[in-house]
Amino acid sequence: MTGEIKRYLKNCFERIETATLIGSKEVLTVEEAAVFTGYTTKGIYTMTSEKRIPHYKKNGKLYFRKQELVEWMTQRKVLTDDEINAKAATYVATH
Repeated sequence: MTGEIKRYLKNCFERIETATLIGSKEVLTVEEAAVFTGYTTKGIYTMTSEKRIPHYKKNGKLYFRKQELVEWMTQRKVLTDDEINAKAATYVATH
């Protein structure tokens, strides 16, 4: 195996290990929260300092509840055309 293939496989195994670890945890570190949300670590730090993302601080470290991150990421749902039409029909029928 060439060095390039070894590095590629090592990177793949590290990503699988990280995903497995994140999947089994309820509370995440900054680095794990970044992977979970798709933001950079710097972006996570920025959002915590601006109080835009739910987080906890203990002994100088930041922590995130995975379920709260899911709720935060899915706060502003964009309605489908069918949902909008159903709401409009309901409104017309009741007013």
